[in-house]
Amino acid sequence: MLLAQHDVFLRLFHDAKREAFHLEVQDTYDTPEESEPFRKFITNEHDDYEWFQPWLDHVRETTSRGVAVLRARVVSEPHTDYTRFSKAVARFNVEAGEDVRYLPRNLVNADELTRDDWWLFDDTVLGFTVFEPSGRWAGAAVTTDPHIVEYAREVKERVWGKAIPLKDYADQ
Repeated sequence: MLLAQHDVFLRLFHDAKREAFHLEVQDTYDTPEESEPFRKFITNEHDDYEWFQPWLDHVRETTSRGVAVLRARVVSEPHTDYTRFSKAVARFNVEAGEDVRYLPRNLVNADELTRDDWWLFDDTVLGFTVFEPSGRWAGAAVTTDPHIVEYAREVKERVWGKAIPLKDYADQ
């Protein structure tokens, strides 16, 4: 596996021709770049979301080339504070062109998931999300091993088929 960081990771989106799919399976993330926005959310303070713009610009560029950006979040209910935060921010993902969906954890067997988050590009390139002990995103451990990629593709199909689009899930 190759650790893809920064521009090398973003190149995976540029090289994608059809789809970039992201599976998130944790209920809480402790990434330093989100700590202040998360604090503002919890304390109901104003946030201009400027910190989120680079990602949103990246999504707009990717989707403008006809590449779908899909995100499935497997979440516990009742929601953690972090899930409430990410659900509130997800409207910006959707406005930028992502298709964001939620799957309540009780609707999927844990054995049908992976323990790690990952990105799957065009069903051929898989990047497992890597976090430093501090919680900071460190990149993606990338593989094209056909057995591992096929397993991830099967998980994607199971999850995506059951996941609820943000607009419908937000009404719950």
